[in-house]
Amino acid sequence: DEIRRTRLLLQTSGETLSEPIQNNQVLWSAVYRTQSVHPDTDKITPVLFRPPAFLPISLPLVIVSSVQLRAKQAFFSQFAFHTYTTAFTLLNGNGTVKPAEESLKEKYIIYGVGAIAYAACVGAFPLAFMNRYTLKSPLTQLVVRKLLPAPLLGLMTAFTTAVVRSPEWEHGIEVMDRNGNVVGVSKKAGEKAVRETALSRAVLFGTTFFLPPLMIYFVERAKLVKAPRALASLRMLAITSVLAGMLPVSLSMYPQCGEIKRADLEPEILSSTEETELFYNKGI
Repeated sequence: DEIRRTRLLLQTSGETLSEPIQNNQVLWSAVYRTQSVHPDTDKITPVLFRPPAFLPISLPLVIVSSVQLRAKQAFFSQFAFHTYTTAFTLLNGNGTVKPAEESLKEKYIIYGVGAIAYAACVGAFPLAFMNRYTLKSPLTQLVVRKLLPAPLLGLMTAFTTAVVRSPEWEHGIEVMDRNGNVVGVSKKAGEKAVRETALSRAVLFGTTFFLPPLMIYFVERAKLVKAPRALASLRMLAITSVLAGMLPVSLSMYPQCGEIKRADLEPEILSSTEETELFYNKGI
């Protein structure tokens, strides 16, 4: 009931310009409460997986994952990182269509766990390979510790996103007209939603893992900071700044309410509406 009231407050605040809301805290409280409810299922999202919690929880996981010391440590840190980001992606994805059969649910759970384990293994493999064959040359250190982590993590984040949200492009998602009326279920819209989300995740974490080491490299080259503790603090500050800056950029690459051309949809949907553009919940 409280969420319904705050939603009504948001809807009416823009219509009654002659009576503006005096208390901005009430409006922001309404925004926060509506974000706690999934737009498709109306179920309350757990606190740790709501958008405001994404940065403070993912930041320490990113910092720990960026410390390339040993293969075993890299595996467990990236396993924890991919577990959280994958769960966040799943709980904030499109929820209109889900497999009804219990066997299918178990299949997608296995897919998700397998994708997380595979992504962690891929992230730790370069370190394991380097340590196994004692490759300690400066070029190898540069490639394994500086160049590979960013593209690997970005690619694996996109991979886990695509796997955990695979029901959307396998079974389709609901598409709506401008008035919010559901006109059909589209696999093409589901594929577009998953592709856009996966790309935004790859950009977010790929950039977060690429820019800080590059910044630290130039700092070390210019000999601006020499103390190891100061460099470690500077590295954490750089990761925090880049992640905080890239988060709104990646989330705004594609709007949560996605649009798709009517001509790009399935024939059965084309015959059910005359709208030129239809809409769907892309998810976060």
